[in-house]
Amino acid sequence: MPDAALVLAATPIGDSRDASPRLLAELADARVVAAEDTRRLRRLTDRLGITVTGEVVSYHEHNEASRTPDLVERIAGGDRVLLVTDAGMPSVSDPGYRLVQACVAADLPVTCVPGPSAVLMALAVSGLPVDRFCFEGFLPRKTGERERALAGLADEARTMVFFEAPHRLAATLGSMAATLGEDRPAAVCRELTKTYEEVRRGGLAELAAWAADGVRGEITVVVAGASAAHASTVDVGDVIPRVLERVAAGERLKDVTKDLARTTGLSAKELYDEAIRSR
Repeated sequence: MPDAALVLAATPIGDSRDASPRLLAELADARVVAAEDTRRLRRLTDRLGITVTGEVVSYHEHNEASRTPDLVERIAGGDRVLLVTDAGMPSVSDPGYRLVQACVAADLPVTCVPGPSAVLMALAVSGLPVDRFCFEGFLPRKTGERERALAGLADEARTMVFFEAPHRLAATLGSMAATLGEDRPAAVCRELTKTYEEVRRGGLAELAAWAADGVRGEITVVVAGASAAHASTVDVGDVIPRVLERVAAGERLKDVTKDLARTTGLSAKELYDEAIRSR
């Protein structure tokens, strides 16, 4: 087994058969396994048919501040510490960032066992553009805070990925529809890799109406960015007056066309050329 290090290990998000051979080897041989939920870890290892020979300790949001120095000390002393969460990659909306940061500050090695990711899987199956995306995690629970957060994303050109609890899904989709547009394309990915996996695609208002009847399971929501949402409906001729107005007010044509291309999904070159012809 390699030398001392912090090893972030991705665990299956549903189907235990997605566990990699390397994950099995690391679980079997790590000196310390820090788990978000030790009971879930035990169920996983039972399904995988392996035995953890190292010390198992809990590492979750309620004790990560106090436990991080201990784990850093173990790594500095020569131990290989494996960090796993309930599902997916540690530190992605799960404990892990604080420990990684502490190890980096102490100049200790940090590595990763890649594997299942609800974020990447949802992107892949959503049917939405995946060339550029951002992960927004969980939105605020309170309606006002959630809508302010979404307002800040209204012009985001990249495809956006969110996590959400099933009992808040309808309210979140409703807020998205009100803020980002009822017809903004989106996909709700439910129970990925599990028996009742489901991907529901449509406009945000349509999805909110569907979710109003109640949805169960682990939820990942993928929403088209502003560019993709407007690309099929915005005509270059409708945008040129805005270009010329801003140029007349003193802005550089190149800057204006670049900015409007980002928010409309149109080509900056097409906007530039058309603006030149229209002047």
